[in-house]
Amino acid sequence: MPTEPAALSSMIMKAVKSGALILALATIGQTAFAAERLYIFTENYPPYNASESGKNFAHNEGDITGICTDMVKAMLARVDYDYVMKMRAWSYAYDWVQGRENHGLFCTARTEEREGLFQWVGPLASIKWTLFAAPDSDIKLDSLEDARGLKIAGYKGDVMSEYLVSQGFNVVMDVSGDVNPRRLTLGQADLWVTDGLVGPLVAEEEHGITGLKPVLVFRETPMYLAFSTNTDPAIVADLQQALDEARKAGDIEKIVASYE
Repeated sequence: MPTEPAALSSMIMKAVKSGALILALATIGQTAFAAERLYIFTENYPPYNASESGKNFAHNEGDITGICTDMVKAMLARVDYDYVMKMRAWSYAYDWVQGRENHGLFCTARTEEREGLFQWVGPLASIKWTLFAAPDSDIKLDSLEDARGLKIAGYKGDVMSEYLVSQGFNVVMDVSGDVNPRRLTLGQADLWVTDGLVGPLVAEEEHGITGLKPVLVFRETPMYLAFSTNTDPAIVADLQQALDEARKAGDIEKIVASYE
């Protein structure tokens, strides 16, 4: 039988071990919880994604709306994952998401060049790659080649802008595309490359400019929720199933109709 001091020492050691075990279990629980949290980013790109404040950033899902945003929310409502949704500049978000576990980005155009960079959930919507000219412009294009030699306004990280750069076109790029309608009217650019719905909407809401001329639609691509390759494929599969179920239930169709 141990002496009283020895018994007391034994009790203390058991308590320490028990406390360490509890702490370890708590840490494991926190890690598991953190692993199930999704970090989802988007940009201000109305009508697909838009901030309620009209600014180019937002810190929570309640301040973000739009066609794609509502689709992603409908998808997430069907799974048990906790998530955080933020709006940032596209070039920042695009770089930030890659290489980080459980990080996703929407609406991301799915192209051959990007195929291996992400895991894809979708499709959500599609964008029409459109070249716009100023309201008083007399520019006419029969093909994309006709735009070679003209100055085209775009923005960093944008799939359409990057494509034109890769093809040797003269593209003037900034962090955001919001200034590009003004560039057209000021004569700082001949054309603006953007989505067919986004162009007129941004021009009118941001600058009061109406009557932009869509002179050429040269491509159309589907847009997705894109997750980093570090994300567990099972999570991506869960989300794809949730989107498919939302589409089958008619939720996606209703979202599109509400913006028409």
